[in-house]
Amino acid sequence: MLPRETLATADIPGGEEQLSLVSHGSDFIIMLGRDELMGTRMQFSEEQLAELTLAELNVATPRVLIGGYGMGFTYRAALANLPAKAQVRVAEIVPEILEWASGPLAHLTGETLDDPRGDIRICDVSALIDDANDGTCEKYDAIMLDVDNGPDGIVRDHNNRLYSKTGLGKARDALKPGGVLSVWSAAIDHKFTNRLIDAGFDTEMREVRARPNNKGPRHTIWFAKKR
Repeated sequence: MLPRETLATADIPGGEEQLSLVSHGSDFIIMLGRDELMGTRMQFSEEQLAELTLAELNVATPRVLIGGYGMGFTYRAALANLPAKAQVRVAEIVPEILEWASGPLAHLTGETLDDPRGDIRICDVSALIDDANDGTCEKYDAIMLDVDNGPDGIVRDHNNRLYSKTGLGKARDALKPGGVLSVWSAAIDHKFTNRLIDAGFDTEMREVRARPNNKGPRHTIWFAKKR
C-alpha cells in the first residue's frame, strides 16, 4: 500500500483545525484534520458545479463569483466554458492554497492563475457578496459556493452565515435578475433545500457522481435561480 505524505499545512483564519496537502502516489488530497475535503481522484462533481451552473445562464458574457479555490477544479472548469470577455472572481480565505496551486499542484494549475478573465482574491466570499450589494462592484450572473463539505460551517463556524436565511438573502440580492446561486455538498440536506426556497429562490437539487462515467460517491449540487 502506498503511504500518504504530508507536503504542507495551513491554518484556517477563524478555524480550529489545519488544512494539509497530502500526496498518495500520483494523487493529491486536501485534508481538514482527518477528513478529506477534495482530491484529484474525485474532481468531477466540482467541475460539474461550474459546467452545470453556466449551462443555466442565458448571458453572452457572464460575471461569476466562486467561493473557494481549493484545487481549482471549479475555477478551471468555469474558464474552460466561458467566452473571452467573461469575468471569474474567486474568493479564497487561505493564502497557502494559492501557494500550493503554483507549487506542488502547478501541473494541475497550468497558466490559469494568469488568465485575464480571472480575479483571485484572498478574502471571505461573504465580503465580495456584500460588495455587490452595497454597490462597490457589479452584481453577478452566478455565485458558486464550495467553501465547506456542504451547507454548514465545517471548515470554520463563520461560514454558517452563508447558509442561513439572511446569508442566502444577501447572495440572492448580489445576483442579477435570473442569476443562479449554486452550492456543492458531499451529501443531501433537505432542510437546506427548504431554506433556499424560503429565501426566494426557484430551487433544484441534483445528484452528481464524484467521478466521470457514473462512478464514485454521489455528491449534491443545488441550483437556486433568482426570481
